[in-house]
Amino acid sequence: MKWRFVDTGFNTGRYNMDFDLQLVKELKNNEAVLRFYRWKPFCISLGANQSLGSVNSEKAEQADVDIVKRPTGGRAILHAEELTYSIVHPITPELSPKILYKEINLALKNGLANYHPELQKLNLENFQPHFPSFYKEAKSSLCFAVSAKSEINYMGKKLVGSAQRKIGDVVLQHGSILCGAFHKKLIEYLELSLEEQADVKKEIDDTTTELETILNSKTNYEKLITSLKSGFEKHFNISFKEEKEFEFIS
Repeated sequence: MKWRFVDTGFNTGRYNMDFDLQLVKELKNNEAVLRFYRWKPFCISLGANQSLGSVNSEKAEQADVDIVKRPTGGRAILHAEELTYSIVHPITPELSPKILYKEINLALKNGLANYHPELQKLNLENFQPHFPSFYKEAKSSLCFAVSAKSEINYMGKKLVGSAQRKIGDVVLQHGSILCGAFHKKLIEYLELSLEEQADVKKEIDDTTTELETILNSKTNYEKLITSLKSGFEKHFNISFKEEKEFEFIS
């Protein structure tokens, strides 16, 4: 398997989602791609089946917060102080979507441990929530309100949230590595009552964490990317072909 790597830096929500889909469309045989990216302006992404009405679009626009739909499932995320990753990988007899989900998270976990020794304490969630029941609760508007099986936690709190979709014979998986706490402001843009906002705020404080909270230091994004790349190379026993430029028509 040949692995390509690209860092596309800061772009809008629409650009970022379209880019991920183009990677799927153009994936060649026996090839996988790892991409890192960030968001400018900050952006709320909604799961493919989540209603746009769950967000106060007027308030988001006033705050220069973008809104976009993801091609994957899950619930709302405010992409702000984070590093986002995406993987496109062919489905093979050895690597089903379920297996890939776990293996990608293991590679991320190894890469994060490269970034700082404290992150060797990260673990993968072993429990799978009953999502039909979860989606009936107010907190279900938030992607980070609950950890799915194999997602990355620190001391019982979710650090990396991921979503996956099978498109033909290719898996698209992308996710947020939380670096700063700005993502918690998502509740300010959701259509919730004051009581629901208070409940959801407590929930997200209790169930999520960030690199800067864990390490009590600002994120060195260049070091983080290098650490994660090394984690992938070691876990999958690969060497990346790095591409400084990647042709994309938005």
